[in-house]
Amino acid sequence: MLGALGLNPDDEAVYGLLVRRGSAGPAELADALRMPVAAVGAALSHLTGSGLVKCGPDEAYSVAPPAVALGALISEQRSALRSAELALVTLAEEYRGAVAGRAIDELIEVVTGLDAVRHRFAQVQHAARTEVRSFVTAPFLAVPPGTNAVEEVAVGHGVRFRVVVDRPTLAEPGVVAETLESLRNGVQVRVVDSLPIKLILADADLALVPLTATPGGEPGAVLLHRTGLLAAMDALFETVWRTARPLDLTAEGLTERPDGDGAAGPTELDRRILALLLAGLTDQVVAAQLDLSLRTLQRRLRHLMDLAGVETRMQLGWHAARHGWT
Repeated sequence: MLGALGLNPDDEAVYGLLVRRGSAGPAELADALRMPVAAVGAALSHLTGSGLVKCGPDEAYSVAPPAVALGALISEQRSALRSAELALVTLAEEYRGAVAGRAIDELIEVVTGLDAVRHRFAQVQHAARTEVRSFVTAPFLAVPPGTNAVEEVAVGHGVRFRVVVDRPTLAEPGVVAETLESLRNGVQVRVVDSLPIKLILADADLALVPLTATPGGEPGAVLLHRTGLLAAMDALFETVWRTARPLDLTAEGLTERPDGDGAAGPTELDRRILALLLAGLTDQVVAAQLDLSLRTLQRRLRHLMDLAGVETRMQLGWHAARHGWT
């Protein structure tokens, strides 16, 4: 639980016991935790150095107030993350400047081999700061259904996912189960009769396009950086997305809405969210009233803005009033 603050499992075990007991000596802690005294001593030394624990004159250790001590560590971590984000922005801009002068063979990378394609597929998702978009169609060679562990992690970090799957692929083993799990995680999924290619896009910066595998040959893919081809893939995805039909999660499983982007209406939950927000309540209050997490509420609002074809909440409110969504 406290690994993000630099504590290892031994540190966390010793710290947790001291929080519960108030104070204790190394031997008492080692006995209670069934740990070697040397390991407890190392943990106490680390915790003392971090300001989480202090040693009294009788060699009994006690914890500093957690709200103060842990709060300071959390603030340090936040500061470090902000610095890292600023560095990322600077490096990204420098990279774009460098890419602008590259030769065409540096902007289009051919990837061959199963492991290499899988690695690039994960890298593209990790590289996204705001959104990942993809076309999913059979056959599955590098990334079979149920093996994309990056998606859930990225969604948890606030990255938006939009996926288009073709209808024959839903009949493939494991695809429906994976689609249901994606919908539960907040991924937007739509379906079309057929797709021309497989595709995954990270923001407007990277695209991975698998190559058609020849019988007995190695699977391959093309990694596109900022080029005209990448812009074409971006436009292709948005064109297909607008005409695709949304998939919804129901008690029975998957259901396909009859209309695409603009014609699909809000659910009853969406209408209640809109009514409360238009009444002037904050996101936090609305989430509490409807027993939703704040992240789920914000995903629903993003979904409603997509349905309305708007970019701001003010525009969404105007569209909702005009079209009878509340």
